[in-house]
Amino acid sequence: MSYPQLSSFRSPTRHGWILGLLFIVFLVNVLPSLRLLGEALADIVAGEKSSFWKVLRSSATWQATWHSLYTSVLATLLALVLGAGLAFFIALTNIRGKSFWVFMFMLPMMIPPQVTALSWLQLMGPGSALLQLLGIAPGLGSPQPLYSAWGIVLLMGIQHAPLVFLSVRTNLLVLPKELVEAARLSGASQLRIMLDMIFPLCKNGILAGAAIAFVSALGNFGIPAMLGIPASYYVLPTLIYQKMADFGPLMLNEVSSLSVIVGAIAMSGVWVQHRFQSRMALVGMPGKPLAFDLGKARIGCEMALGLIITLILVLPILALGASSLVPAIGVSLGYDNISFSAYAHMLARQGATWRAFENSMLLSLSAAFILACLVLPLAYVTVRRPRRLYAFVLMLLDVPYALPGVVLAIACILLFAKPLPVLQISLYGSLGIILFAYLSRFLTVSFKPVHASMLQLDGALEEAAQLCGASMVRRWRDIVFPLLAPAAFAGFLLVFLIAVNELTVSALLWSAGNETLGVLVFNLEDGGETVLASAISVLIIMMIALLMLALGIVGRNLPKGVIPWRN
Repeated sequence: MSYPQLSSFRSPTRHGWILGLLFIVFLVNVLPSLRLLGEALADIVAGEKSSFWKVLRSSATWQATWHSLYTSVLATLLALVLGAGLAFFIALTNIRGKSFWVFMFMLPMMIPPQVTALSWLQLMGPGSALLQLLGIAPGLGSPQPLYSAWGIVLLMGIQHAPLVFLSVRTNLLVLPKELVEAARLSGASQLRIMLDMIFPLCKNGILAGAAIAFVSALGNFGIPAMLGIPASYYVLPTLIYQKMADFGPLMLNEVSSLSVIVGAIAMSGVWVQHRFQSRMALVGMPGKPLAFDLGKARIGCEMALGLIITLILVLPILALGASSLVPAIGVSLGYDNISFSAYAHMLARQGATWRAFENSMLLSLSAAFILACLVLPLAYVTVRRPRRLYAFVLMLLDVPYALPGVVLAIACILLFAKPLPVLQISLYGSLGIILFAYLSRFLTVSFKPVHASMLQLDGALEEAAQLCGASMVRRWRDIVFPLLAPAAFAGFLLVFLIAVNELTVSALLWSAGNETLGVLVFNLEDGGETVLASAISVLIIMMIALLMLALGIVGRNLPKGVIPWRN
């Protein structure tokens, strides 16, 4: 299919808006990382007494680096076992209610890490209202087992298992079914087909998913902060957070150096991910996915799957809900002392709640809308006018999202520490710097659904309209925009869903009066207001579930690949 080479596209005006579009992408996506890299390089060149060499000589740096690698690798192994195992089970068997199981397994990924940590803290330990209600709570004074490296590994493994699940499931859904059917006709058993055909064909998808999980675990802040800081177990993101709180004279230089170390490790994981994803090229003929018959074992397998979902999702949420209904933490929950005072306090008497809600809604809606407007022309240009430059731009889009959030936050602080040139407006300490960080981090989240939809849009429609004399504006208004609008709306919802509870970036960028919901939960728990933190966390989970349901309903009318957890 040859797409129309529009004469208007080659005019100086058209080239001008393309250059303007690429310049905006450069400002949002590339400039923060370049500013951070420049600061680190300048510090390295300064000599042995610079902050970079001081950071490298510090035992705390290497201890945090080891902790980061240790917890991230073990969490990745757990995510690999859980995510890949469930992907094979759900995608390749004839279990019932596949859409329900996929939705339930994807929900932990969308729940903010700090809420995940809080829900598990309320599930285990002597203060658990749910365990006290069941009469199996440990004695008062017993240690909290999650305040350890193993607690961090467990929760990060569960949090990032859906990433492996998505990567492997995507690979399984496009397997060449004709090869499997040929093996079946030749008398091969289901076990032999799995070992000799399906596992080798899915190897790259499994390794790509593992790389994604590793990078995500390395940059996770909420779980190591809530479980590691009380036990003085620091990873690189929490060490950066601690140094930011010290406000020393060389604080920015030191955290910049630490951020470069984290970024270098993360980018190596991103390189591995892209290397294996690019090899996932074997695609079968379209049709119904594979479905191995479980026979009489299907009911038992469905019960086992329900037990897994209950353990990793339902029980922690129930424990969180129970903790939000007690008068005070440590008090047993009963019919005579159920209290909704925490919800009343958070919604009616706690001004910070509404302020955080308004800030989060404003930032997430603004970021989602701005990015939706930006990615529509960007997806059109990169698909209809392929160039090597555009391929390079597409690769750069993933960088801010792949970098740990604290690294991007430090980059934004360095970029906006001084007032903007010419305008003399300072974004530091305002909602503006958080909005900019959201635009940089979530650009690729908004872009991918629109780009996937654009790849499936037949260029013959525009070519026919051009032959009829339609201008580029008319073609965009009547053909391109209506067909891309559903995907753009899906990207809008995805960005909003992730950004509304974001903590990793805003933890270092917020200031008094500019709190977000993620920061509010973290600060409440850190200040000992566990019941209030539990109440607001329950409301956050309800909002996320409703938004995911809405996105799933919208996704029924969207092209393939737009909603990541749909077929």
